[in-house]
Amino acid sequence: MRFNKMQGTGNDFLLFDGINNSYGDYSKMAKTLCNRRYGVGGDGIMIAESSEIADIKMVYYNSDGSRGEMCGNGIRCFSKFIYDEGLVNKKKIKIETGDGIKIAYLNIECEIVKEITIFMGEARLNSKDIPVLIEKEHVLNEKIIVLGQEFTISAVLVGVPHLIVICEDLENFEVNKFGKEIEKMDIFPNKINVNFIEVIDRNNIKIKTWERGAGRTLACGTGSCSAVFIANHLRLVEEKVNVETEGGILKIQLKTGNEIFMTGMAETIFKGEVIWE
Repeated sequence: MRFNKMQGTGNDFLLFDGINNSYGDYSKMAKTLCNRRYGVGGDGIMIAESSEIADIKMVYYNSDGSRGEMCGNGIRCFSKFIYDEGLVNKKKIKIETGDGIKIAYLNIECEIVKEITIFMGEARLNSKDIPVLIEKEHVLNEKIIVLGQEFTISAVLVGVPHLIVICEDLENFEVNKFGKEIEKMDIFPNKINVNFIEVIDRNNIKIKTWERGAGRTLACGTGSCSAVFIANHLRLVEEKVNVETEGGILKIQLKTGNEIFMTGMAETIFKGEVIWE
């Protein structure tokens, strides 16, 4: 079973060609192959499949075997993968995901994909869409208590559910301790991705993320988009923001309405083959 190991700002994935090959239990594949001691290691797997409504379909599973609707860093890797492997020969690619069709714009130099911009769609603030079990239409600057400490939170749906927590000293914040607890709180029936951010100035923020189904990761594309959207909504940043993740820089731009565009790199680390029984 052939695969490409790829990374986007430190988020790493295993990618498979499901158009020319047939695979079995994707959930089992993800749990087994993403294990960093007994498998290849990764934050998730993606399988390219045929689509009746777009150029191609992206199927995504988290490292714990759970199905993911979308993955921001993953879709950039996916875009480079399908171009490099000749599955789609376009610079503008429509990709079917669990959160609808996303559009990838490839910056190509000498047949090499240098950078990818993804139109991530529109952010949604409605509590029922995210979902958050709270008797308010929107969750913006709400207070919660976690392990005896008070946090101010805001929630948004950008492909997958995200929570934004603004911090003053992100460098010394205990991301793993609080992220793990917040992810599984009862008010989030589908669990939630937790993003801790520090606003540097009106065009730059720092972020650390605890991802639903993957735990602590070096970066999260949808999380970075969510962070910029919320920070802009709260009038803390402008519409173009550089997001410093633990794995690199993502460029996020907000346009008319709630539209979000994300630009960043994607890299093939190596190609390999595993025996799957």
